[in-house]
Amino acid sequence: MPSLAPRSYQLLVGVFASLGAFLFGYDLGVIAAVVASETFRSQFDPDTSEEGLVVSMFTAGAFFGAGAGGTLGDRIGRRGTIVVGAVVFLLGGGLQTGARNIHFLWTGRFISGLGVGVLCMIVPLYQAELAHPHIRGRITALQQLMIGVGAFVATWVGWACFVDLSASSAQWRVPLAIQNVPAIFLAALTYLFPESPRWLADKGKDDETLHTLARLHANGNVEDAFVMAEYDEIRNSIQYEHQHAAKSYKELFKSRSAFRRLFLCCAIRASVQMTGVSAIQYYSPTIFKQIGIATDDTLKYQGISNGLAIVAQACAMLLIDRTGRRWPLIGGNLFNSVTFIIASILLALFPPGSSSNLSAQWGFIVITWLYNFSFSSTCGPLSWIIPAEVFDTNTRAKGVSIATMASFAFNTMIGQVTPKAMESIGYRFYFLFVVCNVTNALFFWVFLPETARRPLEQMNEIFSSKSWIVLGKNTSSVARNDVESHVDKTEVTHEAEKREN
Repeated sequence: MPSLAPRSYQLLVGVFASLGAFLFGYDLGVIAAVVASETFRSQFDPDTSEEGLVVSMFTAGAFFGAGAGGTLGDRIGRRGTIVVGAVVFLLGGGLQTGARNIHFLWTGRFISGLGVGVLCMIVPLYQAELAHPHIRGRITALQQLMIGVGAFVATWVGWACFVDLSASSAQWRVPLAIQNVPAIFLAALTYLFPESPRWLADKGKDDETLHTLARLHANGNVEDAFVMAEYDEIRNSIQYEHQHAAKSYKELFKSRSAFRRLFLCCAIRASVQMTGVSAIQYYSPTIFKQIGIATDDTLKYQGISNGLAIVAQACAMLLIDRTGRRWPLIGGNLFNSVTFIIASILLALFPPGSSSNLSAQWGFIVITWLYNFSFSSTCGPLSWIIPAEVFDTNTRAKGVSIATMASFAFNTMIGQVTPKAMESIGYRFYFLFVVCNVTNALFFWVFLPETARRPLEQMNEIFSSKSWIVLGKNTSSVARNDVESHVDKTEVTHEAEKREN
């Protein structure tokens, strides 16, 4: 029985589960140093297509892993799926560390990607299903925070190995080996934490559902008013879903409400990749070289950028349940577009091979830092929060699975295209991200309703509206939720029973 306060305990569970996100963030941060390492290039001698595959095989594996995660999450539970993802990641990590040829490395990257795809799909869902509605955004935002922590650690590990281990293949093997350590902890300790109460209820395990809710929200007190109200709400919702919904992927396309949610979530997850974040993370040495910055300096500046990202993600985690979801996502995309416009101008005015301009280099570095801060405080965390909270219990794992697949499909495309694009058209590649950030903002302005601070069981009401267009409607008002009303009724009932006795 946890001795922590309920919300602190939920935060602890969320942080531990986010080790899965740490693995993804670590890969985002480390791969730039790996492919830029002199010993890596001398051993594998990759051309731009092969270098792109080192990145994109990981995200391609994640695409398929996210697809498998939906089915696993419903069949073996949220915890079991986390363990499967961690073990698969470990297998791939071992292959990468010991790679003797490029094909060996690609295979390891693909297998690790499978594991990360499973984890990136299941972890935010698990977090959302455990959290109190008033802190759900904060708990789910841990996904992006831990991605940032992973990228920060990886960047400095990669930089240290790049500088100090240049005489052997340890320069790139050590950074790849370190990623296995958190995966071991994740696989070994997950079953010490509770299963999702909504998954337990869906499987008819009512007693376990009640005790898990009590463990999460009331230090084990099964008679707590909120616990009883939440228990009744979950059971009623599950009962309704069992009577009216098919438990298959078809339901996501047959139901207008479910398809609306799926469409929005796929758009959100795909839009994140089209903000330009993956291009910068994966190929920062290539991009920074365009304005004359050396690789070792690039890795150092990227490490600082990832440190700023952690600050931004921490701010998002603290504020996201107050600011809501809709306007931060719109504003973040608009600010991103401004940073890419400025970066494009700098790259156009100071092309590769021109005389070095220290002011231009620092301007480019700072604008990249500002972009990363903007992304990490808005688009990044919200892209995990919204898909995890909008689906009902029967479609949540499947819907989040498909949305995560959309993310990794676009991630794979960016990973494969970026080195060729930067080589052939240079700074003009940035125009794509300017346009996409603006269109992202317009899309969410028109179509995205506010979902903050609402119980998961109320999302059907929000998305059952006949009109998909929310522009001009009051999307910021939040009605007092059913659980809170039920808590009041439960407390009144308890007081009446005490007076009768």
